[in-house]
This record gives sequence, C-alpha cells and structure tokens, in this order.
Amino acid sequence: MSNTLPATREVSSSVDNALFLLQLVGEHRVLRVSEAADLLGVGRSTAHRLFAALRDRGFVLQDRPNGPYRPGPALSEIGLAAIGRIDIRRLAQPVLEELRDTTQETSSLVLLEGRTVRFIDCVESPRSVRVGSRTGLVLPAHCTASGKAILATLPPADLKRRYAGQPLTARTTGSVTDWRSMEFELQEIRRRGVAINSEEAETGVCAIGAAVADQVGAPLAGVAVAVPASRMTNREAARTMAPAVIRAAAAIGDLVRQNSTAAAA
Repeated sequence: MSNTLPATREVSSSVDNALFLLQLVGEHRVLRVSEAADLLGVGRSTAHRLFAALRDRGFVLQDRPNGPYRPGPALSEIGLAAIGRIDIRRLAQPVLEELRDTTQETSSLVLLEGRTVRFIDCVESPRSVRVGSRTGLVLPAHCTASGKAILATLPPADLKRRYAGQPLTARTTGSVTDWRSMEFELQEIRRRGVAINSEEAETGVCAIGAAVADQVGAPLAGVAVAVPASRMTNREAARTMAPAVIRAAAAIGDLVRQNSTAAAA
C-alpha cells in the first residue's frame, strides 16, 4: 500500500496543475511558459511538459516555436457543450445557407480564440467567382469583419486584457495597426451593429460580419459574408448586405437560447 501512495499523489498533483493551467490560460488568454511556471509554483520544465500535453489534446495553441500559448479549439468545444449542451454548428447551418442564398456570397461561422478567430463552418457562394470555404482558417480578429464585430461587444476590461502590450499585426496593407484607429472603428461597429473588412485579412477578399449573442448578451460567436473585392468596391455596397448579416446573427442567437432553455428543462 505504501508503495503506491507517492505515485497516486504525483498523478493527483499533475492533474491539479493541468486543470489550474487551463484556468490560467482562460483568464490570461495568452501565457508564456515562464509566466505559467511562476503562477503554478513549478519549474519551467514542468510547465513546458504540461503545456505540451494540453497542446497535443487541442486545449492550447502555440503560433510559433517558443512562443506564448493561447486557448485551443478543444476549450471552445467544451464551452459550446456547456452552453445548453448544443452544437452551434448544427443550429447555424440552415441560417448560413439562408444567408448564402440571400446574398449569393460565402457565409461563415467563427469563434473567438484569444486575439484570433477560427472559422468553424462555411457555406460557399454558388457564383463562379467566389470566396472559397474558410472552415479551419485562423486569422487575427482585428483583421476580420466577424472578429471585429465580436471584439466590439466585449467588456472593456476583457478587450484590454487581450491586447495589453500586444501590437496589432498587419496581414495586408489594409490592416489596421493603430489601436486608436481600431478603438474608433469598434465604436462605429457598436453603433451600426455590423463590421466591415476591406481586404484587411486577405488581398482581394472583403467581408461583412456581426456578433452572435448568448443568453446574457455576451458574444458567443460571429457570422460573416465574404465577398470578392471586385464586387464590394465601396462601403455602400457592403451596407446593402448588412441587414441580412445582422438578421442571421440574431437568428443563430435565438436558436442557441431556445435550445439552451430546452436542454436545461
């Protein structure tokens, strides 16, 4: 009996550290190995090993070798499951199809992950010249329409924590890299309820996006229509599709709330 107790304690300690590390990643959004080691009170090699295990399971992501870690898709999946145990992709699918049919453009559903957005579902435009499927694509949130729409709905403290000391990286010459300009744009998005991306993430691709709210009004996801730049030569062209995007985001939010209520009953 005495021979098994140390191993049991060691496993328990590792599990506790891994769970605490997940909490830290969720709170800080971006965390380096050295920072995690200090917060956990463990050596850097231990923190590195814990991060590696979480990364292998998709709970954290690392954009570059030796770079910081941020929340991974597995955490998003758990979060979605916890919200009424529903599959937002299944619920959103017919809404995305209707948005595609209405606009004749490619429609997507995205989740916010730290300072990036991940495209989790997409319905392609039927047109011969179109934006292809975005599913699986990860882009800086501030460079995308859906990402900016989500950022605009975040509490100021959350927004500050995500970007504190972090530069706004450029994807194209159209990307906004000045935080003052970004704050002004986020104010406009809050006023209009929709965000516009004019070749800010990819040259030749524009988009219109809106945030999907959960039961308490917090951003759960984002929905967007991606359009070849040749068909969206000015912001007025984007505004003609804005009402359809806003309706789609509201419809998905309603479906999530209805299913969450039904699941809790």
